[in-house]
Amino acid sequence: MIPRKLGYALSGFAWPVYALLYTPLALVAYYSLAPAPNMAGHSFHAYHVLLHDGAAFAALRLSLILALCSATSATALGTLLGYGLCRFRSRNARGVLAQLPSLIIYTPIIMPSLVFGISELIFFNFVHSVTGFLAAGLQTMLIAHITFEIPYVALTVFGRLSGLDQNLFEASHDLYADGLKSFLYLVIPVVQPAIIGGFLLGITLSIDDFTISFFTAGPGSVTLPIYIYSAIARKGISPEINALGTLMIGTIIVIALLHFFISRQRERTRQGVFPPPQQTKGAV
Repeated sequence: MIPRKLGYALSGFAWPVYALLYTPLALVAYYSLAPAPNMAGHSFHAYHVLLHDGAAFAALRLSLILALCSATSATALGTLLGYGLCRFRSRNARGVLAQLPSLIIYTPIIMPSLVFGISELIFFNFVHSVTGFLAAGLQTMLIAHITFEIPYVALTVFGRLSGLDQNLFEASHDLYADGLKSFLYLVIPVVQPAIIGGFLLGITLSIDDFTISFFTAGPGSVTLPIYIYSAIARKGISPEINALGTLMIGTIIVIALLHFFISRQRERTRQGVFPPPQQTKGAV
């Protein structure tokens, strides 16, 4: 049990952190209720204007298409990469070779997005000047997003497989399962939570990304972060931008609550099917 004084001290540290985290979000929601022109008091005028803004919905639609397509492709490729680095690495490697899988996965993650975006821009311009393909637009943004999402998926899958008993693969081979069957019926069920987590992480990274999208976007390829940046650059932080931020915050809160209730219901169902063992009275 935590001593009372220690509990008070931890609360004294926790509440300022909570205030620092959630006060800006509350201010965004508050300023989104700015009064309508020539009127006083709070109103939903900013939300009305936002819902009739075709450019905002076009940017949102492009962001969702980009996020879903890039996350799906990155999940498939990242799963294969994480599996290959974990399953087929040399057990006798020493020094740098032993850390090579980690270097392959971590290097793109720790690289600044500014450097990554500029390098992608140079690469696409070079390919387009030589072959005529990969003109700046949705296709270049899709390739760039897939590229920077793959390491995150591979990292989650690699971490999940690293703790897996390698004897399970030998056991599957003893049961006449070839490499494909072992992958489908052993690896996929084991790493399924990591695959789902990597897919959701890829969607989040894609929707949130601004720097890489900014350098690889073409005319008319405006994602939601680029739209918000352009709107702020033109007329500052308007109530419509605050309304858009509030809707995004509300969506995230709803998704988090749904995940919480679904997980709790699943845990209750699991406990009902497999109740915890009860200790016999007087057992040692």
